[in-house]
Order: sequence, then C-alpha cells, then structure tokens
Amino acid sequence: MRGKVLLGGLVLIVACGQDGGDPTGAGALSDAGRDAGRPNGPAVFEGFTDVASERGLVFQHESGGRGDLRMPEVMGSGLALFDCDADGDLDIYLVNGNEHPADGAEGTSANALFLRAGERYEDASAASGLDDRGYGMGVAVGDLDNDGHVDVYVANLAADRLFRGLGAARFEEVGAERALDVAHWSSSAALLDYDRDGFLDVFVTQYVDYDPAERCFNSAGRPDYCGPLSFAPRSDVLLQNADGRRFFDVSAAAGLTSVACAGLGVVCEDFDDDGWVDVYVANDAYGNQLWTNRRNGTFFDEALLKGAAMNVSGQPEAGMGVVAGDFDADGVLDLFVTHLSEESNTLYRGAGGERGFRDVTGSSGLGPPSMRSTGFGVVAADFDLDADLDLFVANGRVVLALPAAGSTLPPPWNELAEPNHVYRNEGVSFRPVGTLGAEVEVSRGLVAGDVDGDGDPDLVLTNTQGPARLYENRVAGAGERHWLRVRCYDPRLKRDAVGARVSVVTALHTQRRTIGGGAGYQSANPLDVWFGLGEAERIERVTVRWPDGRVESFPDVSVDGAVLLERGQGHE
Repeated sequence: MRGKVLLGGLVLIVACGQDGGDPTGAGALSDAGRDAGRPNGPAVFEGFTDVASERGLVFQHESGGRGDLRMPEVMGSGLALFDCDADGDLDIYLVNGNEHPADGAEGTSANALFLRAGERYEDASAASGLDDRGYGMGVAVGDLDNDGHVDVYVANLAADRLFRGLGAARFEEVGAERALDVAHWSSSAALLDYDRDGFLDVFVTQYVDYDPAERCFNSAGRPDYCGPLSFAPRSDVLLQNADGRRFFDVSAAAGLTSVACAGLGVVCEDFDDDGWVDVYVANDAYGNQLWTNRRNGTFFDEALLKGAAMNVSGQPEAGMGVVAGDFDADGVLDLFVTHLSEESNTLYRGAGGERGFRDVTGSSGLGPPSMRSTGFGVVAADFDLDADLDLFVANGRVVLALPAAGSTLPPPWNELAEPNHVYRNEGVSFRPVGTLGAEVEVSRGLVAGDVDGDGDPDLVLTNTQGPARLYENRVAGAGERHWLRVRCYDPRLKRDAVGARVSVVTALHTQRRTIGGGAGYQSANPLDVWFGLGEAERIERVTVRWPDGRVESFPDVSVDGAVLLERGQGHE
C-alpha cells in the first residue's frame, strides 16, 4: 500500500467523521520539526521520589515495535490503581502491549497485577487470572455484577476483555458469556450508570480503523509513525449493563454512532448538574465531544455549543488525556485536556449550566510551558495539601525527531522521549514547578492514589517500551496540613458508588469530587476520592449526592483519616 507524507507544523480543522482534505494523513500528530536536543527545561521537582524498584514494582512495557513504525506501538498502555484483594491497600494493574495481532503470532507479553504487601508489591499476575495477552491499551475497574467484588475491563487493540472478580485477587474471563463484543481499536474505558438502574455500564472510546500495512513518512521522506488522519475514525461504544450478566451495544440507539472522531481520553461527570451523568471525550485531530445525557437513554453532543469542542481559535486539537475538576474553587467543573506539541494543553473553565465552558489557557499559565511537549496522561491531585487541585502531565512524542537530551533509551525511543511536568495551582493560575522525576522517557498512563497510607497522593506512571514508575509524595511541609480520604458504599448494590459526588465543607473551603468515571489516558484511578484540607482542623460536613440523585449529609467526619460513608447512614 502506498505511503503517506507527514508535514511538520500543519494545522487542520477537521469535522468528526469527515475527510479533512489532507492527502498526507498527518492531522494533529506533527511535531517532527521540533528541536529535540534542547535542555530539559525546568529543574526536577523534588517532591516525588521513584521507589518502584525498592518496592518490588518491576515491570517493562512491550510495545511490539520491530522497526517498521506501526502506529499502535507509539500509543502506549494505561494502568489501574485499586484495592484488588479488599485488604485496604491499593494494588496496581499494568496493561501491556504485545506482538502485533496482524502478525498472527501468539502474544508473549502479559498484563501484570502487583499486590501491595506491607511496604512492597508482589507480582500476582499469573495466579490472579488477569495476565491477559492481548495487545492492551486501557482499563476500567468496578463491580459490574453487584456481587461485592471488583471486575476489570481491558480495552485492547483487537477484542476487549472482561474479567469477573471472584474475591481474594482472583479473576475469570467472562466477556463471551456476557455478550461482550468490542472488536476494534479501543483506547480508554470508563464505568458509569447512565440509565440509573443500579448497574454500571461501560463507555469505550474507539480510535481508528487501523491498517498495519500502511506506511507514513515525514516531510524529509524519512519513515515515521502515522497520524490519526491516515485512517478512518471510529465512533465510540456504549455497553448497557442489563442485569450484571448481559451487555448490549446501545451505541446507535444512544446517538453515539452519528459521528466518528478518533477518541482517546474520556471522563464521566454530571456537567450540567441535572443528576444524570454526562460523558466528555478527548478526540485526536477532531473536535472533542460533550455527550449530554438526555435522561431517556440517548445523548446529544453539546461540546461545540458549550465551547468545549475546540480551542479559543476555533481549531480542533490532538486530544489525548482529559481530567475534570473545580480548579478555581468556584463550585463549577472545569476541563483540562492534553495535546500535541505546538498546540499547548488546554484549560476549559466552566461557567455553569447552559453557559458552558471558556478556553482560558492563555491566562492560566498552562499554555507556554506545554507548547513544546506532547501530553498524554494527566492527573489532578492536591500534592501539597493546600486545598486546591494541582496538575501532573505525562509527556512523550508521537513522531520521530532528534534524540532527546537526558534520555538513555535506545533508538527510536530516545527520539520520542520527553520529561513529565508538574504544575502547582495558585488559585486563578498555575505555575510550572519542575519535571516529575529525572527520567526522560516516553510516558503515557498516569494515576494518583495514597499507596503508602500517609495521607498524601502518590503517582504511578507507565512508559512505552519502558519501566513503570512509582513516585511517592515527599513534599516538604505537607505533613503539617490536613487531609481526608472518602469512600462511598451502597449496601443495596453491595459495591462502591461509582458516580457519587462528594462535597467537603470546612470554614476555609468547599471542595467536591466524583467517585470513578474515568480520567487521564487509558487509566483508572482508585474508587475513592481524596481532599487536601490545608490549615482547616475541622470538617463542618461531608455531603454525598448518590448516583440516583439522593443527597445525604454526614456531619461527624474528622480530618486526617480515611472514612467509609454508607448510603442510608447520613442525614437527608
């Protein structure tokens, strides 16, 4: 099949599912002309220390790369951070790549499960049944059959897999018997109860109709990785969970198949505050989508109407990772999306209700520092416990350039490597405070959670064709501030209340978070929420809006601890 040419710096405006008129297929993946030999930029942020090796977290991602520059190998894999064995500790599930399915060979690499045991992690991959050997991309976790055990959904380049939790960190594959049939290139997955029937449904972003025989070249005629516009985009998938044992593809009935947009990141939130969960999808080279829940089984894309489809210049960008949070503490959700270099990452500030969003990247302090990096995974977490959400971004290029300064990776990975970034929230803007770790790698998945139980958020990171990293939070002075970790449990459903909105009120701040719902890039954060409380020594109340709309208040919650809030035990 004939090759295609990548044109460095080309910017296109492309509607979902339409031909953008680009004969090169370059799209938004076009950073080949950058100066990759520059210095690493900010100094290394010393608040986090990589302890993966000393904690026993030894994992090497396999991209399947054999020198022919196939597109899937550069997209990387995600991870999940969750309590797999119900012992109160956070375990780590790492999705792996593999031999390319088109080669016909049986995969030799497997996904890996590491169980926390004291201060170390133990590899329990084979015994758990989670050592899937598909070409892995993303993962979502939650109790899909309401039996009290967490299940695992794995999004693959080919057929997706569903693993039913049996308890005691054991799983069995049940996708076929539960009518799960998602066979194309999946990226991220998220769990949500979109129809409020008590069973968690599955939203899967689909990328492109990939042809492994396709070859692409840069403007100098050098072989390079293809961009998303080299292939037809795919529409996303919504799987309705009928009764915990059967899934139905309702994508068409829900309205999702009306467009196709090369989806990557996804986050599920109630953006219009009507009590029904909505879905925001970050698309690569196409406008993003804000699927508003119509409360009748259907969705309507309001991203363009509400200002969250394109940037302030009216251009679509290469959306990879996405996170929602109230970054300016005004009580309204904002959106942050990671992008290709020369585009900058984008902050959409929420105005509330029908007023939608506004691109405030220029005034946020997040624009210029990200212009020369390609962002993928993103985490919003209060690393210094000062009661606001900071940002962490995992970076790594998608097309070849000059070898990156500071990278020790072999070719071609040293041409894709970039440092990862940390941004401190200063109220109305962010300030870059350095890179996350001294390593310069090709980073993709990123999640946050209190893995060591000391009350502040730690980070776990995946790298394409590289090791997993575990960054423990050691921010000086954070121990003098207060915190709270909240888990919400519904005894009627015998599971964590994914989609519950938690608000914490102190004399100094009001903060809110949502349980689960996906975020970042191809990854799953823990099924609890965490709050930095700053100098507040007393919590006035904690309010939970459960997924079906019922609201309860819990007044007697103390600072500096983890609390389980059970439905029916609060005050209405």
